[in-house]
Amino acid sequence: MNRRLFLKQSIAITSVATAVSFGLLTPIKAFANTSEFKELSKKTQRQLSNAQEGEFILKAPEIAENGAMVPITIDASHMPAVKNIAIYVHNNKVPLSAYFEILEASAFITTRIKMAETSVVTAVVGTASGSFIRNKTVKVTLGGCGG
Repeated sequence: MNRRLFLKQSIAITSVATAVSFGLLTPIKAFANTSEFKELSKKTQRQLSNAQEGEFILKAPEIAENGAMVPITIDASHMPAVKNIAIYVHNNKVPLSAYFEILEASAFITTRIKMAETSVVTAVVGTASGSFIRNKTVKVTLGGCGG
């Protein structure tokens, strides 16, 4: 073994072990495992079960070349009193992919979400008069050939 490499690795391991022992490096709880997120997910599921078909625009590709970043656009700017917008991917391990609270702003959102596999994507728009949904199936392929 190269002496320089050995010294570098020894210093790195010692530094990390010292930081962990003094509490400077601690594992951070993932947001998807927090009680706040679980409550938000339950709230969105209730909205989903009581929702009607909406008159807003949901844009998503039919075939996603990369499931790690699927572009999604939701335009509900013509709907009155929009409170929130959620994106739900049914086949993901954690189905609630995104949640936006709209406070006195135009209800237009464009984002990228992560999809584990081909699935139905549901956009849920919550307004003062109820919840509205739109669905679209997105096929996730490796390499984008779509075959």
